[in-house]
Amino acid sequence: MNRLIRIFCIMVLASPMAGQSQVRIALAQIQCINSDREGNFRRIEYALMDAKALGAQLVCFPETSIYGWVNPEAHAMASPIPGADSRVLSRLARAYQLHICIGICEKEGEKLYDAAILMNPEGDILLKHRKINILEELMDPPYTSGRGVQVVDTELGRIGVLICADSFKPEILNQMNELNPDLLLIPYGWANTKDKWPAHGESLKSTITQVAKSIGCTVIGTDALGSITHGPWNGMVFGGQSYAIDSSGSVLAKGRDRERDILVIDVVIGNSK
Repeated sequence: MNRLIRIFCIMVLASPMAGQSQVRIALAQIQCINSDREGNFRRIEYALMDAKALGAQLVCFPETSIYGWVNPEAHAMASPIPGADSRVLSRLARAYQLHICIGICEKEGEKLYDAAILMNPEGDILLKHRKINILEELMDPPYTSGRGVQVVDTELGRIGVLICADSFKPEILNQMNELNPDLLLIPYGWANTKDKWPAHGESLKSTITQVAKSIGCTVIGTDALGSITHGPWNGMVFGGQSYAIDSSGSVLAKGRDRERDILVIDVVIGNSK
């Protein structure tokens, strides 16, 4: 298969000090087609292949990467965590020996959660976050809201995970700030009407910048590509323009507008607060 790809390798030229480490992180800005489970897993694996080739240790994907955001069909298609979808991701983490953070729909009984998981290279789930600010008016029946935030100590550092609209809420950011993460990963589904792009990417940049300054650590915000096919936002598109932004508000990397991108950056994290 002839795949046109564009891969950046952006280096943060800073030497780790005592208590710090340098981590190579990939932002996997990929297309996520609603309900296309097989195709989305293929796109996820291609991104892992490309990130691995550039020496990434951690790969960060968008929100609801397997079934699409506010897609009511996920109620019938999604599986528990752990379950069928997370087992595929576990196999991929082991195959490519990578940490993976990815947005994934989670079914528990009759409830559907907009979740995100962080896996290690052994395929173990280190952390699961359920989106709290679910924007319930956008899907019927809506996602079920999660509770609380978490961080986990890993070989790469102390990592926290939120999802998209969670980053709008000061009370959620305050909870995360109290946990003192070295790195915050946020899968996004940043959408608007076609005529609002590429300018709408500036609002994503502003949001991630505010989060990075508030928490005091580098934030990785990976946006999706594709479109919404159900509900009041039917026809809106995800525009990419993923961002990595450090605690000072400096942009470390920016994804292309409405185009697949695998951005790889070296980030110094650790006890610098």
